[in-house]
Amino acid sequence: MELSRMSPQVTVSPQIAVTDMAAIRAAGHRAIICNRPDGEGADQPSFQEIEAAAKAEGIEARYVPVQSGMVTDSDVTAFGEAIASMQRPVLAYCRSGMRSATLWSLNEAKTRPLPEILAMAKEAGYDMNGVARRVANGGKTPTDNADVHYKLVIVGAGAGGIAVAASLKAREPGLEIAIIDPADIHYYQPGWTMVGAGIFEPQDTAKTMGSVIPKGVKWIKGAVAAFEPQNNAVILDGCRVVTYDRLVVCPGLKLDWGRVEGLVETLGRNGVTSNYRYDLAPYTWQLVQQMRGGTALFTQPPMPIKCAGAPQKAMYLSADHWHRSGRLKDIDIHFCNAGGVLFGVKDYVPALMEYVEKYDATLDFFHNLVAVDGPGKIATFEVKEPEQEPRRIEMAFDMLHVCPPQTAPDFIRVSPLADQAGWVDVDQATLRHKSFDNIWALGDVMNAPNAKTAAAARKQAPTVAENLVADIAGRSAVAQYDGYGSCPLTVERGKIVLAEFGYGGVVKPSFPSFLIDGTKPSRAAWFLKEKLLPPIYWQAMLKGREWMAKPDRLEFVPE
Repeated sequence: MELSRMSPQVTVSPQIAVTDMAAIRAAGHRAIICNRPDGEGADQPSFQEIEAAAKAEGIEARYVPVQSGMVTDSDVTAFGEAIASMQRPVLAYCRSGMRSATLWSLNEAKTRPLPEILAMAKEAGYDMNGVARRVANGGKTPTDNADVHYKLVIVGAGAGGIAVAASLKAREPGLEIAIIDPADIHYYQPGWTMVGAGIFEPQDTAKTMGSVIPKGVKWIKGAVAAFEPQNNAVILDGCRVVTYDRLVVCPGLKLDWGRVEGLVETLGRNGVTSNYRYDLAPYTWQLVQQMRGGTALFTQPPMPIKCAGAPQKAMYLSADHWHRSGRLKDIDIHFCNAGGVLFGVKDYVPALMEYVEKYDATLDFFHNLVAVDGPGKIATFEVKEPEQEPRRIEMAFDMLHVCPPQTAPDFIRVSPLADQAGWVDVDQATLRHKSFDNIWALGDVMNAPNAKTAAAARKQAPTVAENLVADIAGRSAVAQYDGYGSCPLTVERGKIVLAEFGYGGVVKPSFPSFLIDGTKPSRAAWFLKEKLLPPIYWQAMLKGREWMAKPDRLEFVPE
């Protein structure tokens, strides 16, 4: 148990256990405040269990839960009221102690000067500079006096954010736009599969952020902490406030590496790799070249994930190298998929199955990776087959390629913009928010039922641009997104199964079948992936040139 004394009356700590209660009492604490919502972690005791153990020791307990990443003004008020009404000294806890320390700092803002609060928090081991502006404002979020205002604000400078900014500038050169993103580098993520197969060089998939932001667009280099759509405000880390007339939200999604026990500690060594990270894709290729025999596991977590075909692309290209070098017969390949099908659009499955059989790969469906012992070379899977009791199995490996679990970013999940699953809630045709009519979203973060791919963002950006320009002009939406997504499945070096589809898995080919038949492996599709798509991304999509991406006219009035 790690206790950090914020003041004589309040101590904070990370998650406590039922067995800690006697020690908490011995340390002099007379009350406990739980700031962690029940069910946040699998190994977390419930508040009811903590309360019962506290009562047995004569300690009062109060439940004041706060969502991770979002300490609201009402949370601070509730915390202050609890402190005032309970016996002291009080111990407040959450997962790491940070939420409790933040609540204390903001509550103390009514009576202590900012430098004193920052110093006391620092002495206790917590850096409160990120909420200094709120502390200076008496503990309240100061959205009424913005640091800066823009006609249009875009959150996220990935593929979707840069593309929609460029498409808007192409239509309305004088439109005042700011784009918010803390990253220094912009990545062409679809290229990482090719890096992991030794085809692309890593540096060819990266450019400085400043070089890709469209001319005339203001770059606010910062991270979003929260949204207040009722005030047309975005709050950044450090409590800077940016207000807007209209907002586009496209920060991508979160790769939740930490959800697989032991994974973070072993990534990039012990034969554990992933093409989902720029720095790890070269390690994939290193492992593929070095492997002479043994077991290679390729994993896919539950949907949704970005580029649903990427986990098996890594398998096919690795197996192709082993086949060409005469090693395949000595390597046991497993594709461990948390889902129950190889690919979600059935038209492309027969061609893929031919390669599964060619490479003698075992398809382990309903296998979800939950833990990795890197030094021991053991992967643990939770197996949830239909009409059977869940079970856990262990599989030894020599090489493990991991696709991490993926969610919406924390600041999206806890925001008023999110649906119950945590994704930005939009109309799937117009991509306008269902509750806030001056907000749009695109890319991986929104909840339209399409594949999360760069090709999807390429089609979504013009749709958002058209509808936003129409809104500025006082007109209704004019364009609709049909769910288009593309997944070039690299089944071997030199051949691709080009999957293209829209909402409902409807096949939507971009080329005539005599040129590229997407249901069959094609050298023309490989040429498209290797030679054409990178310059199309950098020089067309990110420049507002909408080659083969013109938005469809809206055929109906959305509900």
